[in-house]
Amino acid sequence: MGNAIRPRINRTMGGSQEIADAAAAAKFAGDRNAHVMGIIVFAVTPESTTVEMTVLKSMANGLNVCRGGVVFALADRAMAFASSARGGTNLASNASIEWLAPARVGDRLVAEASKTHHQGRTGLCGVVVSGPDGVVAVLHGETEHISDEGPVSQ
Repeated sequence: MGNAIRPRINRTMGGSQEIADAAAAAKFAGDRNAHVMGIIVFAVTPESTTVEMTVLKSMANGLNVCRGGVVFALADRAMAFASSARGGTNLASNASIEWLAPARVGDRLVAEASKTHHQGRTGLCGVVVSGPDGVVAVLHGETEHISDEGPVSQ
């Protein structure tokens, strides 16, 4: 794991910040795809997460434009960390994305996920992916809390 996860601690969120930090570390440790893509967890709170990555040549088409699936994967990772920040096991059940601008090889992309609503086992999450020139994509997702058991449980 090393320096790939550098959560910014936000103590104003109360005692659940420790759960958010532990959940992010546990989820990241087992996330082989995030490691391959070079994704790092920059910040995590009980309600939001920021992840980052740099677009590599292997992630682009012949025009040096990042493939949409790569942007979606980054946004999905942000949503996954945000949805699990309170512990337990949560899985995405639905997601849609709007691509607004291209990302290019060498661009540093930042995905900021925020929980927007939670009722029962269902959570809604919004993710904004930004690059050096502004917003690249916006993802709207739904997650389901499937178990109180998980890498970190309350």
